[in-house]
This record gives sequence, structure tokens and C-alpha cells, in this order.
Amino acid sequence: MKQFSADILMVRPSSFRMNEQTAVNNYFQNSSDLSPASIIQEARLKFDAMVTALRTAGANIVVFDEPENSDTPDALFPNNWISMHRDGRVALYPMYAKNRREERREEVLELLEKEGFNIEEIVDYTSAEEEAVFLEGTGSMILDHVNQIAYCALSERADEELFIEFCEDFEYTPCTFNAYQTVGQDRLKIYHTNVMMCVADRYAVVCLECVDDAAERKQLKKYLKDSDKTIIAITEEQMHHFAGNMLQIGDRDGNPILVMSDTAYKSLRPEQLRTLESFNPIVHPELNIIEQCGGGSARCMMAEIFLPKG
Repeated sequence: MKQFSADILMVRPSSFRMNEQTAVNNYFQNSSDLSPASIIQEARLKFDAMVTALRTAGANIVVFDEPENSDTPDALFPNNWISMHRDGRVALYPMYAKNRREERREEVLELLEKEGFNIEEIVDYTSAEEEAVFLEGTGSMILDHVNQIAYCALSERADEELFIEFCEDFEYTPCTFNAYQTVGQDRLKIYHTNVMMCVADRYAVVCLECVDDAAERKQLKKYLKDSDKTIIAITEEQMHHFAGNMLQIGDRDGNPILVMSDTAYKSLRPEQLRTLESFNPIVHPELNIIEQCGGGSARCMMAEIFLPKG
């Protein structure tokens, strides 16, 4: 079993903008002076360039085009509503923002089957929305597929009880903690775990500075060390440049590739880059407008497809 997949689902945007419904607790989002049409055009250009870079690196990118006239401004972040597993199960997740719930489309599942992937069962957690309970997929959870450990920074978008239910259903050992960022004079919860940590095959990139509680920080480090991960610690400043929002994927030959944005890449120190490049090559597309308005980066744009084929 491998930690990474060479098959990646991405959604090409048609209605991208700064989502007012997510901005209430995503402190990475910022407005732009560009016109709405220019924002969408720029986001599409960056998206297409990223797809080209990943395909050139050897990954199989399955692109779903967000339908025209949609009002799903965060559709290019599919990993929050779907995860696809080796046993043929697909999990669907409850979303905090009401306009993000429209991203869950039957047509995406149809595209996956058309591409030859087998879907055996849908595990649907979305009814939790009726109770205002949320768990936003592999935004809220970082999954160590090899060691079957799931990491989760608890927040309004990551409910502990539902996270535990997911872990029981998919046989992961849960590791929960609280992670914060400085916003003005306050320490506020980070909206998604995947902005502050990335777990790869032999290493983990993590912002330990975000875990204020010493006992929780010690436990998190122990889980990572016990699963033989080299810990590459990033600062909170680097996290704010999306240096935690990375994903290790594979190429057609089964080799790992690390994907991060150019913003993240430029925030890392030379010794951090040398360490990461000793494990795998790095692909770092420029995603500025997506990061600015969407408050998400490279990892958020990729949903790994672990489904069986044939």
C-alpha cells in the first residue's frame, strides 16, 4: 500500500470568487481589486497551468468542469466534499457553508466511473448538516493511509464525534488536537487541518507552533515519530504562505511527487527545501489569485482517487 495516488480529481472553476459564506472563519481569504470576470479568468488560467504541470510530471489528472451558471465559488476545492478509497467506497461530507453543499454532484461520480474507476459503496455523512455538524473531508482530516492514522484539528468545520465515526467506519486511529492562528490580537481556530500539516510517505510537514497546548503538541509529534515520519517543522508565518497546504501524489511509474504552490515554495528556507527534495521532486505552480480569494492552495485543489480500476 502506498501513501499517495497518481490519480487525482480536479474541478475546473466557472464561478470562482471570494466566498462570503466561508470567509467568516477562513482567515486566509482576502478580497481582490480585480473585476469578477477577471478573477474567474485568472483562476482558470492558474488551474489549467497546474493541471499541465502535474500531467507533465506524470500524474493522471481527471478534470471535471464546473457547469456554467453555477454559484459554487469554491468548487475548485473538491477534497472537502469527497474522498475515494481503495476498497471502492466513496465518502461524502457535510459542508459548513450552504453554498458549498451544491458542489456535491452526481456527475462527478459518473465521470469517475466513465474513467474506469469502480465505486462499490457511497458512505454519506451529509445528513449531519441538519444538526449543524460538519466534517470537511481531507481538508478537516489528514489521512496516513499506510499506518491508518487520521489527524484532525478540531474546529467548526471538524466535529470530533463525526470524525470518530469516520475513523470507525474506515478503520483509522484518530489523533485530535486544537490548532490556532494569530488573527489581529486573537488566537483563533484554524479552519482546516490541511493548511497546517501534510503527511507524506516518509515525512510530515507540520506547523507545531499552531498547537498551543503542550500535551496535544507532544501527542501529535509522538504519533508522527512512531509512524517513522521525519518531521519538517514550519513556522506560523510560513503556514500563512500555505506551506502546510501540500500533497504528495504519484507519477505513472509509482514515484512520489510533492505538490505545493509557488507562494509556499518561496516561503521555505533552503534547508527545508533540500530536505523535501531528498524525498521527492517538487512541483510548485503559481496560484496567487486562488490563494488570495479562495483561502486555499494546491492541496485543496486535489482530491486523491484511490478507487480500484477495471
